[in-house]
Amino acid sequence: MGGAEKALAMRQNAKIVIIGCGISGIAAAQRLFNAGFHNVRIIEATARSGGRIKTGSLGDKIIEIGANWIHGPSEENPVFCLARQYGLLEPEALTPENQAMDIEGHPPWVPNFFTSSGRKLNAEDMYPAQQIFMELLDESSEVHSQGGEPFPSVGDFIRSKAAEKCQDTDAATRSLQLCVISNMLKVECCVNGTHSMDKVGLGAFGLYKTLPGLDCTFPKGYEGLIKNLMSELPSGLVTYNRPVRCVHWNNEEKQTPVIVECDNGERTAADHVIVTVSLGYLKKHHSTLFHPRLPLHKLHSVQRLGFGTNNKIFVEFDSPWWDADCEVIYFLWEDEVDMVDQIPDVQRSWIKKLFGFTVLKPTERYGHVLCGWIAGHESEYMETLSEQEVTHAVTKLVRQFTGNPIITPTRVLRSQWFHDPWTCGSYSYPGKGCSAQDLDNLREPMPTKGSQPLQVLFAGEATHPCFYSTVHGAVLSGWREADRLISHYSSISPSKHTNSKL
Repeated sequence: MGGAEKALAMRQNAKIVIIGCGISGIAAAQRLFNAGFHNVRIIEATARSGGRIKTGSLGDKIIEIGANWIHGPSEENPVFCLARQYGLLEPEALTPENQAMDIEGHPPWVPNFFTSSGRKLNAEDMYPAQQIFMELLDESSEVHSQGGEPFPSVGDFIRSKAAEKCQDTDAATRSLQLCVISNMLKVECCVNGTHSMDKVGLGAFGLYKTLPGLDCTFPKGYEGLIKNLMSELPSGLVTYNRPVRCVHWNNEEKQTPVIVECDNGERTAADHVIVTVSLGYLKKHHSTLFHPRLPLHKLHSVQRLGFGTNNKIFVEFDSPWWDADCEVIYFLWEDEVDMVDQIPDVQRSWIKKLFGFTVLKPTERYGHVLCGWIAGHESEYMETLSEQEVTHAVTKLVRQFTGNPIITPTRVLRSQWFHDPWTCGSYSYPGKGCSAQDLDNLREPMPTKGSQPLQVLFAGEATHPCFYSTVHGAVLSGWREADRLISHYSSISPSKHTNSKL
């Protein structure tokens, strides 16, 4: 057998286990399989594929319990390219104009504003306060490139600067502007998946990069992407309902360096393991998930990086109480002039954290369905309530803000990502004191040196250096780790490889 044939045999025989059948695990498996690795297996804790991509229904309407949009649908976005390839998008999402539109992460939605005293405000009057907030958000993103952190968090930075910028107006206008900024901070909590913008590190905030393109959705559900990707993998590649208890690595005396132990006692030998669990799960279970434990620098980065909860509350009505062209509804609490994004009495007032609703479009498909957004500890508390209690709180809220005492939702459905034992929240963000080094540390394989490197590799949205918290970041991270192994098996000499006899 020649050198090239030996190398091919080693690649085919390399035992690779992927933990988690979310999109990063699927992307890694597909890349490896296409490159000639045929001994690949995915072990999934739940009964389904997709992870935080989860499509559900509200009556006969298709809704997204998890991932909602393709952020930045353009040529650089692998999710957009895959969705286009599989024919999963609407024609307008595919137009060059749509791909060229650079919204920098904030779609230009048509807003309606309502206040806690039941008034509908003129959206144009709210524009100056929104403009102040967006300018400060841009400034926050630029701090990391200027060196030094004038404030510890994005929240601290925005509050201090906004107070200065809102001083040149009369008292009533200033109060309203500060209430708008409070609302925008809540919006950003949802965007960043954090309890408060006080938890988001100012120095690292600008690490996140946006792609051009007007955010779009999947008319028939995001899970269509998962189904298409899964259809290209060999059947039987995934083992479902098999939680992993521990990854035993650095087993020098064993024939393979890694043993994956499942909750049911099953042990699987592997040359390489790609771990794609959420950062939330890693934060909670790292001490038992790895033996030996994670190196200290990696552990500290796991702790410094942020992971929070952003939940949705879908609400259906018989008829709309918002304008026909409205795409987003903002609720302004007139007592929130101190620019807060945390609610002091969570149990009694958790609903105040809900910044408002996005309107599901087009109406012909969705009828009159709104999606409410709520992040943080208030969102986590909401998960513990019954559907009846959530419906009651939302009904009361809508009646108060519209001034209409008889509005009643016909259906309500909410997500519960924090209490999902396999995700423990929604997605990652750079915490206070965080740096690009922490993201490097998180994705660094173990061990990096020695006779058997690359035993444990890390993928998932939290491991991407600039697209963390996104589906495209998750896909790219899965490809990255697959490519790391492909490159490894392309560069090693067959005669030196310890497992060439397997």
